Amino acid sequence: MADAARLDAETNNLDALWMPFTANRQFKRKPRLLVGAKDMHYTATDGRRILDGTAGLWCVNAGHCREPITKAIQEQAARMDFAPGFQMGHPVAFEFAAKLSAMLPGDLDHVFFANSGSEAVDTALKIALAYHQANGQPTRTRLIGRARGYHGVGFGGISVGGISPNRKQFAAGLLGHVDHLPHTHDLQRNAYSRGQPEFGAQLADELEKLVQLHDASTIAAVIVEPVAGSTGVLVPPKGYLERLRAICDKHGILLIFDEVITGFGRLGASFAAEYFGVLPDLMTVAKGITNATVPMGAVFVRKGIYEAFMKGPDGIELFHGYTYSGHPLAAAAGLATIKLYQDEDLFARAAALAPYWQDAIHSLRGLPNVIDLRNIGLVGGIELEPRAGKPAARAYEVFVDCFERGLLIRVTGDIVALSPPLIVEKTHVDQMVDTLGGALKRAA
Repeated sequence: MADAARLDAETNNLDALWMPFTANRQFKRKPRLLVGAKDMHYTATDGRRILDGTAGLWCVNAGHCREPITKAIQEQAARMDFAPGFQMGHPVAFEFAAKLSAMLPGDLDHVFFANSGSEAVDTALKIALAYHQANGQPTRTRLIGRARGYHGVGFGGISVGGISPNRKQFAAGLLGHVDHLPHTHDLQRNAYSRGQPEFGAQLADELEKLVQLHDASTIAAVIVEPVAGSTGVLVPPKGYLERLRAICDKHGILLIFDEVITGFGRLGASFAAEYFGVLPDLMTVAKGITNATVPMGAVFVRKGIYEAFMKGPDGIELFHGYTYSGHPLAAAAGLATIKLYQDEDLFARAAALAPYWQDAIHSLRGLPNVIDLRNIGLVGGIELEPRAGKPAARAYEVFVDCFERGLLIRVTGDIVALSPPLIVEKTHVDQMVDTLGGALKRAA
């Protein structure tokens, strides 16, 4: 009875919290609250089990409340809750950095810890600018993002990002010296692609036009998501990332991969860089790095970039960092998470399940208002025809319908995104598709 009373008090006391990326008034009129989680499911306040079709927010890759991770966090909290990271250190952060370095492709072998994807992106942008100064090219100050790109919510991230609503409210504070490539989504030519679309590699050549416009000597870095997640699962055309890499090499421009979503097994490989066989100069990660149990982000840095900072006299090489960089609890959670990924071979498991996932996603073809289906790894995108004069309304209705029937999906505009934990079973995939299919029919 006491627990029920406490829960009732909590669920009726919603005013104080200003919720992120949420229509607060609409939500609080009819809230959707989660009170528990285990493996593939959440528990709602009414006791219903909700199948997690989105790995939380693209982040709970190993499933919820996994005992090895929660135990590692508890033990670390009891042993040492915090240690400063400025001119000090603690062994767990160094151990975790070494474990991560061993997973990375090529000569990506140094790790700078942050606390989120947004912080990781701003860190990578600062490293890129500072690198060119250290390398004797201080005129390289321009940053290039991509339309429909999402790189978090720091001023650097929204400046290089390409989502209009994210930029509009804060336009006065965005960085200067920023330009954008076009996005790669071509619905007319590439609808219903399975995996990478055939058309669009030449879109990378737009970078050459920006080089001609601004001159290569002014451009520091290009940042892209290998697969754009938050704007609706935009899969790179075949050859696009390879071409982008070649153009960056030609002009001495750093290439940054934002792998906050694609990192740690989402595509059936450790990282998208490995999956696509394209090595960036810097890579940002977060989300799956700790299975979302403790907030953490990181930037992976190639050897030559790190070494450029180490050539000067002794002293602080990079005037940047966070109070919680390499936090002991986060590092402990990360070590346990990586071990769990490896012990259960979850990345290979995701790769093996990807063909079944692909067929399941494309089984939705022909349902009312479905105008495109796309997939890669364990990610699926279902694009819907918008209602006239009411963009995003149909997808939101589908989202609510699915939740009420026991499935958590993610919607962005009129696109449904699915990205389940890597422990997903075929029966879960079937349930997701069946539930979503029914909601699509009802939203017609």
